[in-house]
Amino acid sequence: MKLQLRTLCILTLLSLLATSCGSFKAKRVSADESDEAAMEITDKWVMRDTEITVKKILKQIQKHKGFQRYLARFNGQPKIFISEVQNATSNAYFPIADFNDELLNEFSQAGDFVLIDEAARSKILSEIQYQNDGMVKPSEVKSIGKAAGADLLIFGAIRMKPKSRGGKTIKEYSVNIRMTNLEEGVEVLRTRAKVNKFSDQASSGW
Repeated sequence: MKLQLRTLCILTLLSLLATSCGSFKAKRVSADESDEAAMEITDKWVMRDTEITVKKILKQIQKHKGFQRYLARFNGQPKIFISEVQNATSNAYFPIADFNDELLNEFSQAGDFVLIDEAARSKILSEIQYQNDGMVKPSEVKSIGKAAGADLLIFGAIRMKPKSRGGKTIKEYSVNIRMTNLEEGVEVLRTRAKVNKFSDQASSGW
């Protein structure tokens, strides 16, 4: 009887293990489907938040009357130096690098500006210094002092204010972007995009 009971227990355990191992399933989904699934897992900032917010910012810039007047007076395409947008939230792991990359991508696709990337500029300067240290044939050395100068500087910050009560939490994200004319030191544009994320944690836990 004990042997039969032990055998039954072992078979039951093996069955449970087989079920748990065989229950995993993955599939490709659209960005919207992925966002809906993410909302069931976490209330943290995800890639879809970045994509939506950056598109909002670009639309605000395109509709900004003061900035459009500035562009109308400008001869050619403005050269924009995109400094890093800072993570001013309490989350040290906020995906700020993804946000900055997406911002660069969207500005590039807009086609209205010439981009000067901070990270790229540092690498270019390092390469030019290397070439001018006598390590490259003189006929192939690139001259120092011919880099394009930016007309506009973009910088900003992302902030978040959480409010919680009774297991319910609302996270209010604010993405603030400013654009300044480098030569005159005058601000030509300021935008703000907001994202609110609500979560309800049951008493039994997630």
